Amino acid sequence: MRKLSLFILFIIISTVGRSQLDVGIFAGGSFYMGDLNPSYPFLQTNFAYGALGRYNLSSRWAVKVNIYKGILTGDDKKSKFLKERSLKFTSNLWELGGVMEFNFLPYYTGSMKNYYTPYIFGGVAVFYNRPKIGNSDLRDYHTEGQTNLAYLPPDETRKEYSYYNLSFPFGIGVKYSFSKRICITLEWGMRKTFTDYIDDVSKTYYLPAYNIEPGDEEYPDLVVSDPNKNHQPMMQRGNSKTNDWYSFAGMTITYNVNLKNRNKCSEFQDNKY
Repeated sequence: MRKLSLFILFIIISTVGRSQLDVGIFAGGSFYMGDLNPSYPFLQTNFAYGALGRYNLSSRWAVKVNIYKGILTGDDKKSKFLKERSLKFTSNLWELGGVMEFNFLPYYTGSMKNYYTPYIFGGVAVFYNRPKIGNSDLRDYHTEGQTNLAYLPPDETRKEYSYYNLSFPFGIGVKYSFSKRICITLEWGMRKTFTDYIDDVSKTYYLPAYNIEPGDEEYPDLVVSDPNKNHQPMMQRGNSKTNDWYSFAGMTITYNVNLKNRNKCSEFQDNKY
């Protein structure tokens, strides 16, 4: 995923000479909402960063491509719900996304008149998410009986979830022309996903763990699946009726490149727009 992201970023930069383009960086925070945090935006927010390219179609419309990296965490002990469940996870998430932006007001970077606007955006993204506990991949433990068909009801199969998934980014922001070439934005975007396993929690427990001793190497999956060892098979572990969400919020700083149409830029600078 990292190599693909770097390749896309190279393609973005290589097109600078052919059209008006904003290129820049993002810094802010990321958080997740799901079975370990069903109700509270910005709970357990972590540092996030990235790069972006924005092609300005007009004063109202723009297309943005972004590569963002964030850390997602969830911990029952820090939640108001199900503290006795004692589940937790951490994940380094990479996102490659493309969105359309609509400016509510005419906007040009470098303009003395149209120098700010609120905006909305929406699009599609591919993200890579690998939930862990410590340095171990949670997927490898099959915490809800994935691939262990002998312990599941006859009419149910549970396959391993994928590290790669789709999401729909959408959100709001504000753009401000800081100088002739520099644009600063503040934005908050949510991501609707199609997976319930960002946190490795979705369905039910599949085997009893109350007889397992801590550190027992023969049944590490049961200890990870049920740390408190007080649940019966098929008891609810998560809510499979709703998928997980994640979010990026923060600031972008971009540099406006217009190598092909320098005269138009001078018109903005002369306060004609």
